[in-house]
Amino acid sequence: MFKNANVVVTGGTGFVGVNLIKRLLDIGANVTATLHSRNRVITDERIRYVRGDLRRQEDCAAAVQGADYVFMCAANTSGAAVMDKTPLAHLTPNILMNVSMLDAAYRAGVKKFLFISSNTVYPLTDYPVKEDDVTNDFYEKYFIVAWMKRFTEIVCEMYATKIVKPMKVCVVRPANIYGEFDDFEWETSHVIPALIRKVVERHDPIEVWGDGNDLKEFIYVQDFIDGMLLAMEKIECFDPVNIATGQPCTVNDVLSEILKIDNYANAKIVFNTSKPTMIPKRLIDITKAKSQLGFQAKVGLSDGLRKTIAWYRSTLTPA
Repeated sequence: MFKNANVVVTGGTGFVGVNLIKRLLDIGANVTATLHSRNRVITDERIRYVRGDLRRQEDCAAAVQGADYVFMCAANTSGAAVMDKTPLAHLTPNILMNVSMLDAAYRAGVKKFLFISSNTVYPLTDYPVKEDDVTNDFYEKYFIVAWMKRFTEIVCEMYATKIVKPMKVCVVRPANIYGEFDDFEWETSHVIPALIRKVVERHDPIEVWGDGNDLKEFIYVQDFIDGMLLAMEKIECFDPVNIATGQPCTVNDVLSEILKIDNYANAKIVFNTSKPTMIPKRLIDITKAKSQLGFQAKVGLSDGLRKTIAWYRSTLTPA
């Protein structure tokens, strides 16, 4: 499907975008990637880079010119601290980017558009959430970011089903993604890169935000890329799908595995319950991804963490 196709990846310097670009090059796509404030991460003559601000419609139009497929990977993202203290950082920039890119793609006659949504669109539950469990009743700390994602999903549905000449639009709802090229900055990183950095830097003690018992679903980035490509290939109508592992674990489980992999024995751990934390439990049902896409995550948590730690040590730590 993607060999020799013209594929746009927005967020060409971001975590998901960089990993997706590398995969698309491997399978022979003609890749256009957008840049905003940061410089390119991958230098390859096969990539057409377009610098612009995706909140501006004219910059979106320049990015999608001649495109067959668009992967909307650009987003303002952050960790728990930003989401807790300044959640509006997620609202206006992301809505402007998402709506402007959908409009530009539609006007350019793009064959299919993929939007990366979020599992924040689901309510707090004690059971694995299925795609139709959206109630627009969100966990309170997610209220703004969840509505931003949910609003964009509804706009995607408009383009896919509510107009005379619809555009095919895929919506994927991932588990928490981690892996190579993740964000390891203290202010904006998510839980796994933050814990990896604390372990690699041998913090003593290692501070864990919350009590460590939050139950989450994590997915290695290469598995998520598999899921995205399968969704783009096989979904022909508006039909959101969860891309996850179906294997929940606690933050304490993750930290224990990182300590073991990086040989940090007898580490002292302190729990800081005054720090911002997010939803205490998230379980995700992956039945649809299995049945409709043939998707199954291949990389277990231990192997994924090992790969991520090795990349972090070789790329971002001093020699």
